[in-house]
Amino acid sequence: MTTVRRAVLTLPAAPLGPDSPLPALRPHDGTHAVDALTLASLPRDMARGIGRAPLRSLLPVPVRDGYGRERTPADLAAIVIENDRLRATVLPGLGGRLHSLHHKPTGRELLYRNPVFQPAAFALNGAWYSGGVEWNIGATGHTALSCSPLHAATVRAPDGGPMLRLWEWERLRDLPFQVDLWLPDGSDFLYVGIRVRNPHEHTAPVYWWSNTAVPEDRRILAPADAAWHHGYDRGLRRLPVPVTDDGTDRSYPLNGAHAADWFYDLPEGQRRWIAALDADGTGLVQTSTDKLRGRKLFVWGTERGGRRWQEWLTEPGTPGYAEIQAGLARTQLEHLELAGGAEFSWLEAYGPLAADPATALGDDWAAARAEVEGALAGALPRAAVDAAHTAWRDGAADAEPETPLATGSGWGALEVLRGRLALPGTPFPESTIGPDQEPWLALLRTGVLPAPAKGTAPGPPLVAAPWRDMLETAPADPSTEYHLGIAQWHAGDRAQAVRSWERGLRDAEVRWPLLYCLAVADREDGHPARAADRFAEAFADHADAGPPARDLAVTAALGREAIAALLAAGRPGSAAEVRERLPEEVRERGAFRLLEVRILLAEGRAAEARAVFDAGFEVADLREGAEIVGDLWAQATDEPLPYAYEFRMRPS
Repeated sequence: MTTVRRAVLTLPAAPLGPDSPLPALRPHDGTHAVDALTLASLPRDMARGIGRAPLRSLLPVPVRDGYGRERTPADLAAIVIENDRLRATVLPGLGGRLHSLHHKPTGRELLYRNPVFQPAAFALNGAWYSGGVEWNIGATGHTALSCSPLHAATVRAPDGGPMLRLWEWERLRDLPFQVDLWLPDGSDFLYVGIRVRNPHEHTAPVYWWSNTAVPEDRRILAPADAAWHHGYDRGLRRLPVPVTDDGTDRSYPLNGAHAADWFYDLPEGQRRWIAALDADGTGLVQTSTDKLRGRKLFVWGTERGGRRWQEWLTEPGTPGYAEIQAGLARTQLEHLELAGGAEFSWLEAYGPLAADPATALGDDWAAARAEVEGALAGALPRAAVDAAHTAWRDGAADAEPETPLATGSGWGALEVLRGRLALPGTPFPESTIGPDQEPWLALLRTGVLPAPAKGTAPGPPLVAAPWRDMLETAPADPSTEYHLGIAQWHAGDRAQAVRSWERGLRDAEVRWPLLYCLAVADREDGHPARAADRFAEAFADHADAGPPARDLAVTAALGREAIAALLAAGRPGSAAEVRERLPEEVRERGAFRLLEVRILLAEGRAAEARAVFDAGFEVADLREGAEIVGDLWAQATDEPLPYAYEFRMRPS
């Protein structure tokens, strides 16, 4: 019989630390982008999907950058789903990640299972970790919920057994979603029913990719003869697979020198699947109903940068991994439209596959694909997947949760109250509302946004149009003007946002939040000198405050922004003065050691900058695709870049 139970997973883990206290007024520089020339050459529907509703900011979610790289054993809450064939381990507190899928009869782990928990700056809003199967919703990239808790509970599966439901409110697009996982009795496949709903009247952009990490010493097979190749040079071109024009068989991840995405171009009517098989012809297969159209292979490449990133995400000596992925669109660069009041739903299945290795790993690609598809048809017929989806959607997707297992955020409850929404199967009870949501609940019920406690900064923002409307009619005070300006900025009304922040600044007791927002506006409007002055003023306003108003996370965040802005304005001396005002424990962090290198180089002190490199440092929140470390090294010395600082992912 299938069981669902709580468990504890103990791993060496780096603590997440505090979120950034600064509002995320800008998105990060996307590594997953397409240059204008390439965009003009693409099929029209693909170009439309790529250009649909790009993020103007990360609001209202915070940037998660408070983690480090020191790991100690930690107990992580887990939920185990188990039958006599499979054991699936889920981490509800970390985005609902499927951490492990163990096949009992063979004793095989079907996924790449990371032996550590090490956050890195790969998610849209920062902290992300590698391994397992992740559920990505929101916008192009890894979800902002990568390291956040989801609601979890048991529900009745279509066959009457227990099922695990995960659900949350995705805040970048303001959409609720659910992920239902169950193991039919005696099944070799884990079923995953997924639903994304749009409870609003307006059309919403939707993005979804299920990303599965597998050992990279596999052959990756999918039912396609071509793929759209996307690299870190921001191009997108259609190439034959598995053997590309240069004669390389790209179905083997270790044949690629550089990190790249391969989005398979599956023909219409083709069954959706992707498999990762070892030298014996055995491994993992993922299949789905047809709604989940796209399939993708991501490889790190064999060059030094790709290998270094692999180590960065786990620990030296750990085998590398690749990712096989499945999404709603052909590529991860596209978004679909979901009409108001409508939903997307589909069913995925994950399980073991055994194929004849002589054929599946042979040079005849058509025969290899046919062998895998035949093995899949024998193990899990296409009709069975479609029938399971129908049974789930018609009989179980709306079933109310039974036994609570984990609690997510209170943002969904707030939105349900505001919109008076009915979302069968995914309750967001008012009891989950906490301190971050309480001021907004008061605004909803009274029309007044309560001011923060004396001497403290405003709390987390909300930016959706209904909240902006409420802020515009609420009694004005510095906190309300701050939040109104953020909502206006998010809506694209930058001039009005600046006016709101300037009004709030006149009477603000705590000035740094408003000064920070005005500094960002100056920087975005092309006024680097004025931006630098305001960033420095924001830092000084907070640094001059006495305890308990002074907060280390705020000090570090404002100091980092001020130093970078002063350097951009050509004022390295002032940047050095800000750095000297930081507490020593902040100055010794890798990000600030890197800023020290920038200051020294700007002052023409290359030898001293080189000495900082020689002493060694690690920038914990170095972003995917970042090349600044290598660029600064090249300014300090002509010597080859040491492997410890090798994070370049593009061909040189």
